[in-house]
Amino acid sequence: MSKLKSTLPNMVLSLGIITILSGLILGVMYSVTKEPIEASARRMQTEALAEVLPPFDNDPEAVMKRVEVDGKQFEIYPAEMDGRSVGAAVKGYSLDGFSGDIVLICGFDNEGNIVNYRVLKQAETPGLGARMELWFRDPTAARSVIGRSPGQSRFIPAKDGGDIDGITAATISSRAFLNIISEAYEVYREFSGDNDFNSSYKDSSTGASPRERH
Repeated sequence: MSKLKSTLPNMVLSLGIITILSGLILGVMYSVTKEPIEASARRMQTEALAEVLPPFDNDPEAVMKRVEVDGKQFEIYPAEMDGRSVGAAVKGYSLDGFSGDIVLICGFDNEGNIVNYRVLKQAETPGLGARMELWFRDPTAARSVIGRSPGQSRFIPAKDGGDIDGITAATISSRAFLNIISEAYEVYREFSGDNDFNSSYKDSSTGASPRERH
């Protein structure tokens, strides 16, 4: 018993030193990896904008606007060519994926048609929901959303009565994906001033709607 008492302080000291060293190592690793991770994310987003928008000659990221809709944050990236609007990309997300949140960016032309989309984050099941990156641009049957507008079609899985063929055996993932696209479209419509409905969203930096800012 006395031997245990004599070694206990040393054990506590050792554990304390290990804890401190572990914390320092984690802190250093975070500092070392933080900037490359952020740079990679920025590069991925820049590449995504080039893919999802019509041809443009401005810097959409420099004029990005943040808006809030029903407590959810969206980012709008206006695109111009020769000083004239050619559309915009909207970045949105859903917490209702089968395996967690889904983040994507969708580009719209001036008519509200989808130019392209890019999934920026998802953790859906491989071979099922994870196929969303390719599935919804596949021209087979009614899978593709490219060139279509949520204002003209019901962006709901066909098995739920909508106009889009959802991913086989991945209805939850399909619902979440299509819901993000639909919400992004509503944000774009209000931003572009192409609708008459009363929107509740506000610019997160000024508190004004797009029309009020204009």
